[in-house]
Amino acid sequence: MKTKLFLPLISISLLLILFTSCVNKTAEVEKVTQDELLPVESTVNSEIFYSEDAEMKVKAFAPLMNRYVGEVEYNEMPKGVQVIFYDSLNRESSTLTANYAIDKQSEFIMEAKYDVVVVNSEGEILNTEHLIWDRKAGKIYSEVFVKITTADEIIMGEGFESNETFTKYKILKPKGTISQDDEQYD
Repeated sequence: MKTKLFLPLISISLLLILFTSCVNKTAEVEKVTQDELLPVESTVNSEIFYSEDAEMKVKAFAPLMNRYVGEVEYNEMPKGVQVIFYDSLNRESSTLTANYAIDKQSEFIMEAKYDVVVVNSEGEILNTEHLIWDRKAGKIYSEVFVKITTADEIIMGEGFESNETFTKYKILKPKGTISQDDEQYD
């Protein structure tokens, strides 16, 4: 007789546990079912050209580019980007490479991150981890640590501003200068 009473009691207990364990808060359900933001278009080995008055100004190459639409349209380049800037004579004036970039088209801004390197026609090299290219203003800038290597010195500091061809630049808060003159050390 005890087993007849015991079996329904176990069944009811299991059902209660099952129903109470399946109760979820609305926020938790929304979080799980919320659509992940996916690109509307993905392009492999894409090349983008920017021109002004029928004159090529910039060419950009990305191994992978994902395009997103919504409140703000943007292109993400999660596998890096290479940007080549051209002068008025259509000669390469500088290059920018980075391991990641996001191009906010409506704002005319590209943000480059992770091992960002800019090289100008003089061979001067800028290294930083974060750089913003403002196409509308025609400038590049950073608010983090930068290092500029020239033929005879290394200049470091926090913050940087330049024209987009990296020919006229300044470090906002210089930290030091190291001379690379070999004759000094002989």
